[in-house]
Parts: sequence; C-alpha cells; structure tokens
Amino acid sequence: MAGKEEAEEVYVASIDQGTTSTRFIVYDRHARPVASHQLEFKQHYPEAGWVEHDPMEIIDSVKTCMAATLDKAAANGLNVDAGLKAIGITNQRETTVMWSKSTGLPLYNAIVWMDVRTSSICRRLESELSGGRTHFVETCGLPISTYFSALKLLWLMENVDAVKDAVQAGDALFGTIDTWLIWNLTGGIRGKDTDGKELLGQHVTDCSNASRTMLMNLKTLDWDKPTLEALGIPAGILPKIISNSEKIGVVASGFPLAGVSISGCLGDQHAAMLGQLCQKGEAKSTYGTGAFILLNTGEEVTQSSHGLLSTIAYKLGPDVPTNYALEGSIAIAGAAVQWLRDSLGIISSAAEIEGLAESVQDSGGIYFVPAFNGLFAPWWRDDARGICIGITRFTNKGHIARAVLESMCFQVNDVLSSMHKDAGEAGEVKSAEGEFLLRVDGGATVNNLLMQIQADLLGSPVVRPADIETTALGAAYAAGLAAGVWTKEEIFAGLHKENTTVFRPKLDDAHRKKRGDSWYKAVSRSFDLADLSL
Repeated sequence: MAGKEEAEEVYVASIDQGTTSTRFIVYDRHARPVASHQLEFKQHYPEAGWVEHDPMEIIDSVKTCMAATLDKAAANGLNVDAGLKAIGITNQRETTVMWSKSTGLPLYNAIVWMDVRTSSICRRLESELSGGRTHFVETCGLPISTYFSALKLLWLMENVDAVKDAVQAGDALFGTIDTWLIWNLTGGIRGKDTDGKELLGQHVTDCSNASRTMLMNLKTLDWDKPTLEALGIPAGILPKIISNSEKIGVVASGFPLAGVSISGCLGDQHAAMLGQLCQKGEAKSTYGTGAFILLNTGEEVTQSSHGLLSTIAYKLGPDVPTNYALEGSIAIAGAAVQWLRDSLGIISSAAEIEGLAESVQDSGGIYFVPAFNGLFAPWWRDDARGICIGITRFTNKGHIARAVLESMCFQVNDVLSSMHKDAGEAGEVKSAEGEFLLRVDGGATVNNLLMQIQADLLGSPVVRPADIETTALGAAYAAGLAAGVWTKEEIFAGLHKENTTVFRPKLDDAHRKKRGDSWYKAVSRSFDLADLSL
C-alpha cells in the first residue's frame, strides 16, 4: 500500500459471528487470510418454531476464537499482536438480545432471526394498523414479519417479566448481536483499558443492522419516531446508529487484543456485499444457514413491488453517501443440509451431500420445499411448512439429497426473478458478453454440484471467488478503511485479485422452464399448513 514499508507487519481482523458458529480471521496488508479459528455453539429449540442462543456463550465463543487464532498465528511466526491495526465485526442479523444495564447480564436468551414465535403479534398488528402488513414499508423498507427484530422485542416486552421490569426501571438495553458484542468488547459495565482506566461499553449499532429491525428510517438513518410510538417501544433502550466504517471504541482488558480499535461493523449480508465489491447494479448471493441475495441499487432507495426488501447496502464512513440494496432473504438453505445430517441421519457430514446427490442423474421428480418456519422472500408465508413431494418407490436418498440442493437454487431463482422485475434492465450491470453475473459466496459454495445446478436453473453464469468467506473479508475492509490501512479506491480495485471459478448453464431453456413450473407447483402445496394437528 502507498506510503507503507513492506517490512512492517500490518494486519486487520474480523469477528464473524454467525447463526451456528463464530470465527475470527486475521488478514495481512493485501487482505489475504493468514490465521483463523472457528467454533460452533449450541442451538436451543424450546418449542416448535422457536430458536434461541445463549448470549453469554456467544461472547465466550468470540474470546475463544480470538485467542486460538492468535496462537495459530504465533505458531506460524506472525506477530499479530504488534501489527494488528483494527478489528471489524460482522454478525447474524435480526437476532435480538435484551440485557441489564446495571448487571450486564442477558434478561432472556437471544431470539434468533428465523424464530417464528411472533406470528400472533404480526397478525395482531396487521389487523390494528391501517396499512396492514406493509404499514411500515415506506419508512423502513420491510413488511411486518416474524423475521425482524422489532417483533421479537415486542414479544420480550410482553412475555418476559424480567424484560418488562427492566424496561420500566430504565435498566434495559436492546441490541442485535453486533450491539451485544460491541458493548461487551468495549467494556460492558466495569471495563478497563490497558492502562487500568475505566471503560464503559459502547451501546451502538451500525446502519445495516439497524435497517433490519423495522425501526430505522432508511432515508434519515435514525430511529423512526412514529414507528416507535405505533409499536410502544421506548427510544431509551435503543443503541446509537453509526456508519459501517468508523472508529467505535477499543477492546477492553479481559479480551485478547486489548487496546486494538474496533473500526468497522456490518450485518453479515452487507459485509458479504462489500467483500464481493458489489457496486451499483451488481448482485451477490450468500449460501449459509439461509441464503441472501442483494442487488446494490446505488444512492437511492428502491421500493419493491415483487416481495423483496429495501435495505442498506453499506455506508463507508459517517460523511459519505449511503448505498442501498434490494434484498431477498431465504430462511432455509444450508440449514436443510444440517437437517439431513442431524435429524434424518442421511449423511454424517455436510460435505457428503455432494457425492450422494451426484449418485443420481436428477432428482427423480422429487421437489423439496424447506419451509420449516415458513417462507421468506418473495412469498412471505409464515403459514407454509416443509414438504417433499413426488415420492415413488423409485425414490432413494440420492434423489432426496439432490432435491435439497435444488431447493436452495430454486429459492435463489425466485428472488432473482423478482429483482429483475424491480430493478429493470437499467438497474443491473452486465458483462461484456451481455450476461447477468451472479457472484456467490458462503460455506455451501464449495459444493461444485450446487453451483452448477444454480447456473443451470438460473440460466446465467455463477461466479465463485477464490476466497468464499467474503463476509469476514467485508468487515475487514470496513475496519481497515477506517484505520487508514486501505483506501476505498484500493479496496474496490481488488486488493488481491485471484482466480474465480465460473459455472455456466448447460440446461436448455425449455427444460429450465418446465423445472421452474414444477417448483412453483410444489411451493403452492406448502401453503396453509402451519395448523396441521400433531
């Protein structure tokens, strides 16, 4: 980088706190990963459709990953402690935590983004508010749905005595996972810096995470007062909203890397968009527990009329323009593979699904709709439930495995079809050959069969980068930018351009359309199944 001596060790790190695991990754001055550690943590399912995490276990997992990564780096002769300039944070979005300002302890488990316990609150609000399900779309870009943090917060305020009491006493703090991590990392209730001076935890959230609460005005990037009043949510429990790239605070004593600046924060899908260097008109799809497709729409909010969400792409500094995006969120993608492994025992590891699915030529007429907790974009049906149809005596586990992979790709297609309609030809950047390119990332993209199926069903090329963990990379970019390690121009020029893998469609148009029509028939069969008797 300009003005820096190559001999100086310069590093930037990311905390990547996901739905099923936490990881810590250290990057060098060229944004290449040099050390990392990942740790899975426990999922809690207290009732059907409910999903919770222990917030304290999440904090412990971050500490463990930081320490283990430093040990690995040191074993390889890298002095990360001396050369680390900044830490970025990226996180599972919408997952909601309430904790005590005075004790620093959670008042309840974190309610995870895919949890559907708030469906009755959603129905109530839809009937009470004049705009129904889309009452807040104009300000926040989001429909009323179990997905978003505001509904989870309302459930906690209405159903958990400890939360009710803390709110009334002025002792409650609300946050998504980024806020919970930052508050603890920067001191919590009794933090100290490396000199022993007192540090108080910073109660902040970044604009991308705030945009997923249903409470932030997309244009002002502040909490929307009419929305708070309509829902009865006190502003005093909410964190301050900041940009994605600015100095937030320093890591307090008690954590590894105490004294290092936390200088970037983005929700996971926004971080992946930055990691993929998506600018206006460019789209990416991340395949993780769920799948999330975002199209950068530039500096203007684009409202969807086809079931998508208007959201933040990223804001790379307090005084720079905001980039917005259209998003399609899919609740169950890689989680369906985990279900095959953990609940059905069809595979013993996630990696096995590729070989099993390749053992058959096609899915044998099987269509699997993974509506375990309803369907998100573009359907927004929380009454949907998972189905597997087309089963005959010919069906074997290979067909089911392939149908599970295909379900991810069909769902991504549904979202991209809506994006094409909302954005139009002018809203999408195409290659020199006139093709729409889908950039992909996330753990599931190591599966070559999955990527080829995606290209076949989409009818467009799928581009996979050499480093598929673009979520952590995006958080590192944001932190490094704020710390002066890189410039915006260096980042978007591609700090380390490496070979990409391109998957091109092999399926003919007629077969592609027939498969799509069959998928839509299967999706329609999944509706109105939530009240099936046990």
